[in-house]
Amino acid sequence: MIFAAGETVRVKNAWPEASGPVHIRTPHYVRGVVGEVVRRLGEFPNPEELAFGRPAERLPLYHVRFRKDAIWPEPKPDDELLIEIFGHWLERP
Repeated sequence: MIFAAGETVRVKNAWPEASGPVHIRTPHYVRGVVGEVVRRLGEFPNPEELAFGRPAERLPLYHVRFRKDAIWPEPKPDDELLIEIFGHWLERP
């Protein structure tokens, strides 16, 4: 799935580490959280497969912006957090 800048996305609330060894690049604290795509950074080999020496398909990588108060209670609700997230972790809300 391809996302455009400005599009609202949700990070999948998936926990693959519960079923065995994995290498995950998506922070647990944003799983299930809604954010906004800032830009597409290009396509890169999936590091979750590369970590185990497996063939890795190229996946789109995005900068996704989150309001910090959507993740943690903060006194400044307009603070933001910018994270690089591979497209297979994103879905439309």
